[in-house]
Amino acid sequence: MSLDVINPATKQIYKSVEASSVEELDGIIEKSKTAFSVWSQKTHEERFAALHKVAAALEENSAELAEIITSEQGKPLSLAQFEVGGAVAWTRYNADLNLAPEVIEDSEVRRVEVHRTPIGVVASITPWNWPLMIAIWHVIPAIKAGNSVVIKPSSLTPINTIRLAEIINEHTVPNLVQAFVGEGGMGEPLVTHPDVKKIVFTGSTPVGKRIASLVANDLKKVTLELGGNDAGIVLENADIDKLAEKIFMSSFINMGQTCACLKRLYVHRSKYDALCDALTKIAASQVVGEGMKEGVTFGPVQNQTQYEKVKAMIASAQASGAEVIAAELPPGLNGYFIAPTIIKTSRHDIDVVCDEQFGPVLPVIPYDDLEEVMKHAIHKEFALGGSVWGEASPELEWVVNQLDSGTVWVNNHAEVLPHVPFGGNKGSGIGVEFGMEGLLENTLRKVVNRSK
Repeated sequence: MSLDVINPATKQIYKSVEASSVEELDGIIEKSKTAFSVWSQKTHEERFAALHKVAAALEENSAELAEIITSEQGKPLSLAQFEVGGAVAWTRYNADLNLAPEVIEDSEVRRVEVHRTPIGVVASITPWNWPLMIAIWHVIPAIKAGNSVVIKPSSLTPINTIRLAEIINEHTVPNLVQAFVGEGGMGEPLVTHPDVKKIVFTGSTPVGKRIASLVANDLKKVTLELGGNDAGIVLENADIDKLAEKIFMSSFINMGQTCACLKRLYVHRSKYDALCDALTKIAASQVVGEGMKEGVTFGPVQNQTQYEKVKAMIASAQASGAEVIAAELPPGLNGYFIAPTIIKTSRHDIDVVCDEQFGPVLPVIPYDDLEEVMKHAIHKEFALGGSVWGEASPELEWVVNQLDSGTVWVNNHAEVLPHVPFGGNKGSGIGVEFGMEGLLENTLRKVVNRSK
């Protein structure tokens, strides 16, 4: 059975790939177990060398990988190149990490060490917004720790994942990473398979909750990076000229299709008009079009379902009395394009504010009282990221302390780094990715207590 992959900039078939079937899953898992039995015995030095070869191969194939990203996901080529560069950097960082035993006590009475051992077969389920980068985030720490991986990419963007598995297997051991490609209905058999010992998932909160419930009886390890509706608060002392560009990019990177994007912006009334004007000018300067064309800075929404959801949110906001500001799209476009859209509103109860848009739209809301607006900024369900924008002050530190998100940025938003732990609170996830803390999520802890 073949699976057609649609280019969202043209709505045409980019490529067709061979899909897996649920009936193949047992065989795929058996291959993964065999790979694990070999790979888990490799030393730190051997995994270090192999993963650096993977990083070099990703870099050597960067032009191919970036073109695939743009063609199946839609983002401009420059952003796709950034994604490949990030994948290389994350691979190299994880390659260098060392899981040497940690000595807890070495006294006359005893020596106590904490050892970290691999788990086994890890199931990875990835979304369509950063198809290569998020696959790297899941896969590389897992195999660095000695595990094997079966990865189910989104059926909308599977091609990079297939290519990534080929590159990794070429430089490690056969079948260490296998792509399990198909449409809906394949995730549950994968996560519930008795030989899968850990699940890592990036996606929506409802699906994350479903995965957690499916594996609860078996007490499988899970890492869930789920939805967010990140708030940013612009203080009265903020320098709009200095911050406007960074606020725009934090909100609209990847056409707003990023879990950790800034999705709600609360601005002190004294700076409200100036910031809205600045954001509108930056939005109007974007070159919207097909990502492979030179000079394009802003691509389409990735798929029809998301496109219709975002358009409906914009229409609902306008019907509520909000001012919707968006430039006209260039003529001749035939994809899922939405121009970067600023929504000026004073309402806190409309969909585009209450719910995650996951698209190129930013509601901007004025406030007068910082303590009052904090009640709206703290979301009842989500707590992935949050930010405060302004000069150093007691008010800024108060906001930092009040925000309950997994990450709080100051004069920044959506920045993730390979050495900095990242994860959400409340309905935004369980567990942590990145850094040593993220690597340890792919291991089992074994305490060795030696009496003397």
